[in-house]
Amino acid sequence: MPLETAFAITDRKTKPLDQINSVSSLSNISVTDWEFLALQSLAERYDCIGDAAQGDLFEQPPQKRLPVLTRYEFAISLNAYSRCIHQNIAVSSTNLVNQQDLATLRRLHAKFVPQLTTLQERLDKLEVQTTQLQPQQFSTTTKLSGEVIFAFTGLNGGNKVDNNFILSNRVRLNFDTSFTGNDRLRVRLQAANTPSLKRSSGTEMARLGFEADNNNEFEISRLEYRFPIGKQATVYIEAAGGELSDFTVTVNPYFSSSSNGSISRFGRRNPIYRQGSGPGVGMNYKFSDAVSFSLGYIADRAENPKFGIGESPYGAIVQLNLEPIEDLEIGLTYVRSYNNLNTGTGSELANDPFDDESDRITANSYGIEAALRLSRHFTFGGWVGFTEATAEDVSGKPEANIFNYAITFAFPDLGKEDNLAGIIIGQPPKVSKNDFDKNFQDEATSWHLEFFYRYQATDNIAITPGLLVITNPEHKQNKDTVYVGTIRTTFSF
Repeated sequence: MPLETAFAITDRKTKPLDQINSVSSLSNISVTDWEFLALQSLAERYDCIGDAAQGDLFEQPPQKRLPVLTRYEFAISLNAYSRCIHQNIAVSSTNLVNQQDLATLRRLHAKFVPQLTTLQERLDKLEVQTTQLQPQQFSTTTKLSGEVIFAFTGLNGGNKVDNNFILSNRVRLNFDTSFTGNDRLRVRLQAANTPSLKRSSGTEMARLGFEADNNNEFEISRLEYRFPIGKQATVYIEAAGGELSDFTVTVNPYFSSSSNGSISRFGRRNPIYRQGSGPGVGMNYKFSDAVSFSLGYIADRAENPKFGIGESPYGAIVQLNLEPIEDLEIGLTYVRSYNNLNTGTGSELANDPFDDESDRITANSYGIEAALRLSRHFTFGGWVGFTEATAEDVSGKPEANIFNYAITFAFPDLGKEDNLAGIIIGQPPKVSKNDFDKNFQDEATSWHLEFFYRYQATDNIAITPGLLVITNPEHKQNKDTVYVGTIRTTFSF
């Protein structure tokens, strides 16, 4: 990064001026000094004023200029304007140059040799540091982001425990790579020790939304690649950790995040989206701002020769997304699944209505999801999910009906920008009809009552206290109500 100076155009026969004494070399430069006026005259003559690269030393009207500049500040401008003068001379006829101007430039440079030398040294040092940084940087195309969750959770009630307290964590590191600027390859590493509360509470209805446990050993929990086709279509390829919800929107914007949304697993999305996880492929096609269409397929054990694509548990989704008015969003969802009824949110019967008697359970699930933004600080939403499950390998092919629903209330920016208060009231998946055995129908109705408040302490820290109440756990009468309280602290970077 050479420092260009007017010495490149000097007359070699001209003798250098004598050095200036040390006292004057320490003085500041006033806008009335000859140095300032001389440089301004040269900049005007060689058409360098107005070039954004040269700064605004002479751009502002005199009344707005600083009356005094340090010698180093003036030297920076001298170097910049000298470069501009040199470039303009190079592209113009020789008649543009006169020896008087060259002499003035030489005199200015001679007077500011210490400052120009310091500037050159700094530029050289910066160039060396940049050269060293390039091979040492993480990646030119990959961005690292992540989050850490610490949670203190208490549980009371149920038939298996009087009270229980858990201190747990989850760490995620996302490596996002783009090859074209519009695509994204994501590799996610995860380490966690947040156990399931099913064992302590006696029901999966009490599971937390950020639950994960691999003994705090990092492993690849997500490997996916998404890329656009034209302006309307996006293709998704899930190699590991995929879910049906990856291919579409769940129409539950304030609650779907495991780190900043609902504290419960059920409250994050309609459970029918959970009928499938693993490798898969999908696509979203946007017809307009108001209409889009999504489809996807996930096969849990497709890579295993024992199962292959034909016998692997799978889930396939088709969804139509509508936005008839600006503040209303609707999702119409259909899911076809095979041996994938267990959503980890409902009763044991809802997860397996045929009591392990069937190894070939097919299901058709239908869902309606909606979110209505009534004001900047209030959004009303919810969903309804209905599943028809069939035991294909049991005589008569008995069917079971499974039903769930939820109503959500979101209060964004409550008390402070980026805060969020949430209320979820619903019924976890329940077997309402079962041709296999009438005793395998859920006898009562559980209520899911959830309240949380996310406080955005800083741009990178969110603290979310929350309370989850499950009445009649497992949809059984006279079963003790389960209470789950947690304080989830999320650090993002």
